[in-house]
Amino acid sequence: MEEIKKFIADNIEKYKYKGVVVGISGGIDSAVVGKLLKDSLGRDKVLGLILPERDTAKDTVEDAILVCDYIGIEYKIIDLTGVIRKIGVYSLKPPAFPFPKAIQNRYSKNVWTSQENPFIQDLTTQGDKSFSESLAYYRAKPRIRTITLYFEAEKRGYAVAGCTNKTEEMTGFYTKWGDEACDIEPIRHLYKTEVFELARKLNIPQKIIDKKPSPDIAPGITDEFALGIEYEELDRILMKIENNEDLSNENQSSVEKVKEMLENRKYREVRQLHL
Repeated sequence: MEEIKKFIADNIEKYKYKGVVVGISGGIDSAVVGKLLKDSLGRDKVLGLILPERDTAKDTVEDAILVCDYIGIEYKIIDLTGVIRKIGVYSLKPPAFPFPKAIQNRYSKNVWTSQENPFIQDLTTQGDKSFSESLAYYRAKPRIRTITLYFEAEKRGYAVAGCTNKTEEMTGFYTKWGDEACDIEPIRHLYKTEVFELARKLNIPQKIIDKKPSPDIAPGITDEFALGIEYEELDRILMKIENNEDLSNENQSSVEKVKEMLENRKYREVRQLHL
């Protein structure tokens, strides 16, 4: 923990930033990052942004405020619904207003599971027209969040902090030019299960620790639903692969699933093709 705090403080000073902006989602990753930033830099140099939109889960803003209040940092709430609607994102899906959340959740899950091996289809940007539109639909949201984070940061001479963890980085569970775009990544070396451990050490509110991780970009879609595997098993297999350990006592279907993620994450990496 102390090494992370030193990393933050040293690099914010080195690159002459006046402070840091961090998106606070109400989830565990941003809660941990926010707390580390505040402990490293002081509350006056950290701004939390809460960025809801039409499809945001009903408890997201409440949980994000809980996190900011616990950390003790200033925060702003900026509703992105208007921007997202203006560029036509919501037009790709049925209108949300007439339908209860339960129906919206079921619709999103059905779209995701309509494809064989949907997370790999996501990584490789494959699938039928409906699935491609769904990818465009949800990828636009973290990209707009990133624009908002940088707009607020650059007005102040601040850095933008990322909240990507090692599990997400290894599997490609992020949006290119979206949530991976930032100036400093305090927890990118930690597996998701290690983030949970750190959250307990930092006394992050239990409600946040107990909450099912979610990208909060499509109704009802949690991280583990999208990945098709629970984090505990995923991290255990990833660690064994990284350390060249025996995998014979793991569920072999899960092992193959994880290996396929690792093979196809290259399609998610930030790259530009040029002569």
